[in-house]
Amino acid sequence: MAVKGMLRKCTSCGAYTLKQDACPLCGGWLKIPHPAKFSPHDRYSRFRLALKGIGAEQKEE
Repeated sequence: MAVKGMLRKCTSCGAYTLKQDACPLCGGWLKIPHPAKFSPHDRYSRFRLALKGIGAEQKEE
């Protein structure tokens, strides 16, 4: 059984856990702390950057 991707991080207290539903310490929300895989051929990067507001200041120049 592979363990990759099972680690979660609490958004409230910052604790790491293997639980899938809620933080065992504070009951906060959990998220996956690993970044997404990078691909130089990412077709949707411009949409993600537009949502974050990155790149807008480059176009204004």
